[in-house]
Amino acid sequence: MAIVDANGVPLATTIHSASPAECRLAEETLKEVPGWLRPDKLIGDKAYDSKKLAKELEPYFVRLVAPHLSNRKHKWQDGRTLRRYKRRWKVERFFAWLGNFRRLTIRWERHASNFAGFLHLASIIILLRRL
Repeated sequence: MAIVDANGVPLATTIHSASPAECRLAEETLKEVPGWLRPDKLIGDKAYDSKKLAKELEPYFVRLVAPHLSNRKHKWQDGRTLRRYKRRWKVERFFAWLGNFRRLTIRWERHASNFAGFLHLASIIILLRRL
């Protein structure tokens, strides 16, 4: 999981197993962002379309922007909010930049702490390249 700013610079990264749903991990990743860097909007894909998640993010003063699932009967976001979803490519670009680091693409490390260390190192390198 990663949270990036409007320029694609990483603010927080966390690692988890593949089994839990992404919407359950969003709050934990948001806690990793320092308070003065915390975004006011969190853009996610259709997996984040949950009123429960939106309520969980309210104490952090973060609004959730996610497109509606096709089977949703009661839409809770209007079109103005969903126009911001077009900026999601910046998050995907960050993950593409992580793909340039072979150590992260092919997971050589057996321990999660080692992998997290290399993930943070790659995030620092990306941050320094963007400055």
